[in-house]
Amino acid sequence: MIRVLLADDQALIRAGFRALLSAEDDIEVVAEAADGSEAVTLASRYQPDVALVDIQMPVLDGIEATRRIADDPTLAGTHVVILTNYGLDEYVYAALRAGAGGFLVKDTEPEDLLHGIRVAARGDALLSPAITRRLIGEYVSRPRPTGLPVALPLLTNREREVVVLAAHGLSNDEIAGRMVISLATAKTHVSRAMTKLGARDRAQLVVLAYESGLVVPPGSTAS
Repeated sequence: MIRVLLADDQALIRAGFRALLSAEDDIEVVAEAADGSEAVTLASRYQPDVALVDIQMPVLDGIEATRRIADDPTLAGTHVVILTNYGLDEYVYAALRAGAGGFLVKDTEPEDLLHGIRVAARGDALLSPAITRRLIGEYVSRPRPTGLPVALPLLTNREREVVVLAAHGLSNDEIAGRMVISLATAKTHVSRAMTKLGARDRAQLVVLAYESGLVVPPGSTAS
């Protein structure tokens, strides 16, 4: 059973999501929060598998709520999915860096929302190749952060290769096919790379790949 926390300041939106999710045999809504602070408190209390967090909420916004959930070691099993009205707006990049495992727009199709929750519960990032390209474009327009704790020398050649492929939006299945290895081996390489780079999840692994210079965005040059 996938346990879900809903965090949105609009009661009508929460009710709609709850009705949709509760109709699924494998999903249970365990709590609802009307602001970011309440979301953090309820996440700690219920330890859900997935927290659907609106990016704009009172008291604490979705980015800060995400950061606090991601920084809590007792919530390592909680995957935050950001909800936004605007797709990849200026806040989503910051949310991914704060620890979000991906994002969904509120007007997404019901089947896509359900699929996204199941993907997030597995620990996979909600970053399709198309979204990844848009994320790269957003990154290219920003100054590269400095002083990042990067452990690239610790990665094996295979681990570097899977990080690059993940940064291009490939799933574990697609990575296994591209590298001609088993799915289990691909998962192991991804997991070890995440551990060495200190990435909480696949979304942060993608962000770190670009911020570290391991992957150079199109139209940019390595420093």
